[in-house]
Amino acid sequence: MVDLLNPSELDVALDLGNLDLTSRDEMIEELTNRDGVILDIVNGHIRENLEDELVQEALKTGVDLRHYSQEIERELAAVEAASITDYIGESKKIAQLHKEMKQCDAILEQMENMLGTFQADLGSISHEIQSLQEKSLEMSVKLGNRKHLKTKLSGFLDSIVVSPKLVETIVNTPVVDLPFTDALHELDKKLQFAEAEQHTLASNDVSDVLDKLKTKAVLKIRLFILEKVQEYKKPMSNYQVLQETLLKYKYYYEFLLTHSPTTAAEIRVEYVDTVSKVYFSYFKTYQSRLIKLEFEEVPTKADVMGAEDESRRSLQLSMFSSSKSIRSRSTVFTLGNRDDLINNQLEWPVIIPVHSADKRFPYEALFRSVQFSLIDNVCAEYGFLAHFFRVRGEKAQILFTNVMERTLSLLTKSVESYMEKCYDCIGIMLCAHITMHYHELMKKRGFGALVGFHNALLQILWPRFTFVLSQNIHSIRETDPSKLTELDTRPHFITRRFGEFYSAIHTLNDKFPNDQTVRSMTLLQVEVENVILRMAAEFGARQDQLVFLINNYDLMLSVMQSRATDTSKEVLSIQDLLNKRINEYVDEVLLPHFGGMISFVKDNEKKLETAGSNGAGVKVNESYINQLVRGFNQDHKKSIDSINSDVMRRFTNFNNGTVILQSALTKMIQYYSRFHKVLSQPPFKTLPCRMDMINVHHVMVEVKKYKNQF
Repeated sequence: MVDLLNPSELDVALDLGNLDLTSRDEMIEELTNRDGVILDIVNGHIRENLEDELVQEALKTGVDLRHYSQEIERELAAVEAASITDYIGESKKIAQLHKEMKQCDAILEQMENMLGTFQADLGSISHEIQSLQEKSLEMSVKLGNRKHLKTKLSGFLDSIVVSPKLVETIVNTPVVDLPFTDALHELDKKLQFAEAEQHTLASNDVSDVLDKLKTKAVLKIRLFILEKVQEYKKPMSNYQVLQETLLKYKYYYEFLLTHSPTTAAEIRVEYVDTVSKVYFSYFKTYQSRLIKLEFEEVPTKADVMGAEDESRRSLQLSMFSSSKSIRSRSTVFTLGNRDDLINNQLEWPVIIPVHSADKRFPYEALFRSVQFSLIDNVCAEYGFLAHFFRVRGEKAQILFTNVMERTLSLLTKSVESYMEKCYDCIGIMLCAHITMHYHELMKKRGFGALVGFHNALLQILWPRFTFVLSQNIHSIRETDPSKLTELDTRPHFITRRFGEFYSAIHTLNDKFPNDQTVRSMTLLQVEVENVILRMAAEFGARQDQLVFLINNYDLMLSVMQSRATDTSKEVLSIQDLLNKRINEYVDEVLLPHFGGMISFVKDNEKKLETAGSNGAGVKVNESYINQLVRGFNQDHKKSIDSINSDVMRRFTNFNNGTVILQSALTKMIQYYSRFHKVLSQPPFKTLPCRMDMINVHHVMVEVKKYKNQF
């Protein structure tokens, strides 16, 4: 019988193998042998047990721990014994389980061996796969290198090999055909490639062929471009069409510039020389034909503002002449619609002499036509030079100057020559403003090629304008009124000329203000005012002098106001002079009719102011006062009518006459009212003649009859 308390026997009987059922004593002995480590663990367990609630409760109640521990040990031994009994009861099942586990262990060992074999086989396969991957990578690199080499070699061969088709196209195909252009592009690439790869044998092999093809292409292109350039010389050639044609083949010049700079320079020189002559000839011919369309009657040095008006003499001479008496001409001092050139017609089509042979134009219209034609040609030419010859900035300006220098010099000298004998101030100023407008137009288009040319024109035009204007000022200053014929109170021709001339210059100067022009016009106005005063002095009667001044100032003012604003300094100055002369004339025209009354009023108003309320010291001439009252009662209607007739006869401007008449009659009523007021004060208020005086309102009613005479 097996001793259940002997573990070794139980282990043999049950064949429990490695099943560990170590007794408590052996465990304690083993723990005891672990020295300090176990003690530390035990101490930790003691501290944990002391923290246990049951242990703490036992300590609080005073229980003996040794008895308590023994009791616990007995309970554990009982539980252990019960447990061993259960284990022995299930020993067969445990032994069967142990046997099955050994069988499983054997099977697992076989599986392990089998998997080990598989692992070894897989390791061998992995090595083979890795070897295949390395070989594949190596083959891929070789393939890539071969493809790269093939691409390089193919590109090299394509770039260096000269095909028979290329040779055939370059040699035999016309330059204007598209295949030749494509072949020229291909040849250009091959030439550039051969030059870059000139160290290679292949490049040396084909260099001979490429040079011959290049020479052939250069010769054909040179001949083609020179033929097109020569077409400029043909009569009636359209330059813009030729330029558009050349621009379609601008690559040809680029090819020459790259591969034959000498030929490119030759073509550029030939183009500049040819086109320069063509433009020179065109503008010379155009200008000479255009100038024939100018008005036959143009201002001369005798046509100054102070010169005697010879219109009547010309009319008398024309009556005995078979030629036409009146011809269209450019006016000297009147602007008219001449400023339409700068307001509406700046970009109108140019004048074509053939189509306008029966028309005549002022010089500024011809000047505008030449300048606008120049601008059109310059813009087209500058754009062509920049695109075809591939130049920009300063180089483009230099090339343009070489082409247009002779033409611009021709036009400058032509204007200078014309201006030397031109005495048309308005025409000169219009030419200057046309030049400035076109200068602004060129700036808007982004072309600065004509800045120097426009400045040169202005340096000719402005000094000439100042000179001619000074001649007019001098003519006014030197005018001798005593030598003038048919001087009467009507507006003088100098006045009308100045008014129209001022309006013209003022209108034009508003566009591009010029301080020198303003100063010159101010000086001219001063001289005109002075000469009018000198002319007025030629009249013996003061009324005639005033009528002359009023008529002239009024005419000047009305003409000036047609263009200038009412607030301009010049207009205000003339308005002030006119008002002063009107007031003076009103006094003069009233004196013959109401002079006694006016003198009486002025004298006695001053005396009454100093005499006090009773009028002490003021003498009363009753008979003289009675005479004034009776005279006014009898003659005031006739006097008013006489004043009205005098004003209607003397003043040419009805509106101005109305103003003067109303001023005179208003002032007459004011004097009569003051006359009433003086007689109503001591010592005159007791005079019986006061009862005979006409009421002021009756006089006003009489005056109103003349309100709408003009």
